[in-house]
Amino acid sequence: MGTELSIWELVSEASLLVQLVMLTLLVLSVTTWIFIFERRRVLSGAYKRFANFEERFWSGMDLSQLYRQINANPDTDNGGEQIFRAGFKEFSRLRQQQVTDADAIMAACQRAMRVSVSKEMEKLDQHLSFLATVGSTSPYIGLFGTVWGIMNSFRGLASVPQVTLSTVAPGISEALIATAMGLFAAIPAVIAYNRYSARSDKLVANYETFAEEFSAILHRQAHLLVTQGKKREVPA
Repeated sequence: MGTELSIWELVSEASLLVQLVMLTLLVLSVTTWIFIFERRRVLSGAYKRFANFEERFWSGMDLSQLYRQINANPDTDNGGEQIFRAGFKEFSRLRQQQVTDADAIMAACQRAMRVSVSKEMEKLDQHLSFLATVGSTSPYIGLFGTVWGIMNSFRGLASVPQVTLSTVAPGISEALIATAMGLFAAIPAVIAYNRYSARSDKLVANYETFAEEFSAILHRQAHLLVTQGKKREVPA
C-alpha cells in the first residue's frame, strides 16, 4: 500500500510554474478576505452614520444650526453629512451673494449635492472591482496551473515503462490543487461582490432620496428669499 501524500508534499513537489500559480492564488485569496472584512466594516458604519444623521436632520432642528454643528465637528465618513454640507454651503453662498433667481440657486445646490453623492459612491465601491476581478479570473488562473501540471505529469510518464494509478495519481493530484485554490479564492469574492455591491447601491439610492428631499426644502427657502427680496424692492 503506497504512502499517502499530504497536501503540503503535493504542493512542494509541483513544478515551479504551478507553485507560482498557487502562490498567486493564495495572495489573491488573502487579499480578498482582507477587503471583505474591510468593506463589511465600511458599509455597516456608513448605514449607521446615515441613519443617525437622518434622525438629527428630521428632528426639527434649524438647518443653519445643524450646519454649524456639522462644520464644528465634521465626519468625513458620514455620507449624509457630506451631501447636506455641500448643498447648504452652496445655498448659503448664493444667499450671501443676493442671487434672486430661485431656479439658478436650486440648480447650483443640486449640482453640488450630485457631486457629493458621486464622491460617496466612489468610497462605497472602493475595492469592489478587485473582488469582481478575483471572482472572474481566479478559476481560470487555477485551471491554467492544473493544465500545466497535468501536461508535465504526462510528459514524465513517457519515460516510465509501466504506468499504474499510483504513478499517475500524485501528478494529477498536485495539478488539481491549483483548480481548488482558484475556486477557493473566487467563490468568496463573487459572493462578497454581489452582496456589497447591492448594499452599496441601496445606500446610494438612500443618499439620492435624501438629496431630493433636501432639494425640496431648499427650493421652498429659495422662493421665500426671492419673494422677500421683491417685497424690499417695492417702494413705500
